[in-house]
Parts: sequence; C-alpha cells; structure tokens
Amino acid sequence: MNFRPTALAVLALLAGATLAQAQQAVPGVESLIDSLDPDSPRTRGIRVPGAPPPAVPDLTTTTAPPGAAAVSLTVTFATGSATLSPAAMQVLDNLGQALGSARLAGYRFRVEGHTDTVGPEAMNQALSERRAAAVRDFLMQRHGVAAQRIEAAGLGEAQLLVPTPDEVAEPRNRRVQVVNIGG
Repeated sequence: MNFRPTALAVLALLAGATLAQAQQAVPGVESLIDSLDPDSPRTRGIRVPGAPPPAVPDLTTTTAPPGAAAVSLTVTFATGSATLSPAAMQVLDNLGQALGSARLAGYRFRVEGHTDTVGPEAMNQALSERRAAAVRDFLMQRHGVAAQRIEAAGLGEAQLLVPTPDEVAEPRNRRVQVVNIGG
C-alpha cells in the first residue's frame, strides 16, 4: 500500500496517537452533521470521571454545556499564528460542507478557539480570538456560510479539555470547538 500521511496525521502521531487515530483525525461530513444536529439520535458528551481523555479527541469530547450539540476539532496553525495550515483547511472543508447541509441550514453556530497553558494567559486569549476569527472567515469565504449563522469566540486557556498546570504543552487543549447555538 502506498501511504503518505497527511500533516494532520503526522501531528497526531507526534502527539502520541496511533496511526488509526491519526487517520480518524479528519472527521467526515456525515459525522459532523450528526454531532452538530441537536435532533440527531446519538450520544454525545459522555465523560467518565477520572478516565484519561483519548490521544486524539473524538468529536464528542467537548467542554460545551451538557446537552449542547458540539464538536471538538483539531485545527492546526503554526505556533503563535492564526494562519490555517493545509491540514486545517481539510478539516474545515468538511465542516463547511456539513454547515451547508439541509439538516444544519436552520441553525447558528459559535466557533470557539482554545489554547493550551504555554505562554501568558493574555497572549493565549488574543491568539484564540484570532484563530476563531480565521476559522469563521474561512467558512464564510470558502463555503458561503452566512455571517449571521456563525460567530467567533476566543476562550484561550479558560476551558481546558485536559486539565494541566501552567506552561504545559498539551496538544489536545489546542483545538477549535463548534457549538450549535440554536435557530
């Protein structure tokens, strides 16, 4: 088999994920729709107290309020940058297709940027705001998502997926979370 891993797969492998987990790092359009549709018959947001989170978060591992239809995505940027990587664009292309689906057409979404605890808190807050705005702008420009359907919010290190002390480079905390905020 002639296999060339994507940049996202390589990043996942470096973060300690298996090859199978890395290949799942780019969620499919249908799984995104199912996770973001509040009427979808699925289980989301299950957290087992004390259980370590997976090396590559599944779509349902979020910090969204209980019962909220949400996904947690690995969207990669260069360190300290809000410029989307090619791997990030691949993930966001699937998200853009999902948001354009008939099942999600009547909903609004919040794109949340999250960081790890490396660096000053104020710097992480500003970086997460720029990254959330970059994702929102990409979805609007490349996929025609209407501005009134999508908002950006930077949360910095305020809602860590994996609790860590300051100055810990935890890749699972560097993510974009998309939350369905209603019609």
